[in-house]
Amino acid sequence: MKFLRASWRLLRLLGHIAKGLWIVALRFPSLSPDQQHARVQMWSMELLAHAGISLRILGQPPVTGPVMLVANHISWLDIPVMHAARHCRFVSKSDVQGWPLIGTLATAAGTLYIERSSRRDALRMVRSMQEALERGEVLAVFPEGTTGDGREMLPFHANLLQAAVAAQAPVQPVGLRFADKATGATSFAPSYIGEETLVGSIWRTLSAPPIEAVVHYGTPELAGERDRRTWTQHLHDTVDKLRKA
Repeated sequence: MKFLRASWRLLRLLGHIAKGLWIVALRFPSLSPDQQHARVQMWSMELLAHAGISLRILGQPPVTGPVMLVANHISWLDIPVMHAARHCRFVSKSDVQGWPLIGTLATAAGTLYIERSSRRDALRMVRSMQEALERGEVLAVFPEGTTGDGREMLPFHANLLQAAVAAQAPVQPVGLRFADKATGATSFAPSYIGEETLVGSIWRTLSAPPIEAVVHYGTPELAGERDRRTWTQHLHDTVDKLRKA
C-alpha cells in the first residue's frame, strides 16, 4: 500500500510541476506581480495536497510588507509550505537557480539568489534585500543556512538580518513543523539532511501517512537598541519556541 500510495502521489506531483512550468512560460508574462504571487500561492497549496500534506496556520501572517520572515529550515518542502501560507520572496543559495525544473519555478516565484562563498556577492545581496524591503516587499530567509534534523535548531547567521536593520524593517519569526495528521506527533519523513538524497527524501515523504505542515507566525519586531547578534539570538530562541508550540 505504501508503494502504491507513493507512486500515485508522485505521478500527481510530476503532473503538477509540468503544469507550473506551463503557467510560468505562457501565463506569467501577461500577469501583474500581484496576480503572479496569487498563482504561486495557489500552486503551492495544490502541490502540498498532491503530496498528501495539509496546512495549518497559527498566528497572523503578514498582510503587507515591508517585513522579513525568519524561519527554521527542515525540508525541501519548507519553501512551498511558506508560499502556501503567504507568498514571499525567498533568499536562496545560487546553485538552486541551476536545478532542473525547480530552478525555473523558484525564479518565477521571485527568489533572490546569493553566492555564499563570495563576500562581494553577499554584500550585493544585502543591498538587494534592503531595496526590496524599502519597496514594501515580504522577504523570507532561513538563517540556519541549511536544513536541520527537526529536533534541534542550528545557530542563526546574523548577516542575513543586516538588510532589515538597514531598511529599518520589522522581522517576523516563523516556526515550521511537520506532524503526523492522525496522532499530532512530529513527523520526520520530510527531513532532508546530511548525506540524504533529495529523491530519497521526496519518496519517504510521499510514502508516509497524511502529514500536516504547521506554520506558526510570531509577532513582528524591530531591532530597536539591540545589536545585530543579540537580536539574532533572540529571534533564534523565539523561532525555537514557535516550532514547538
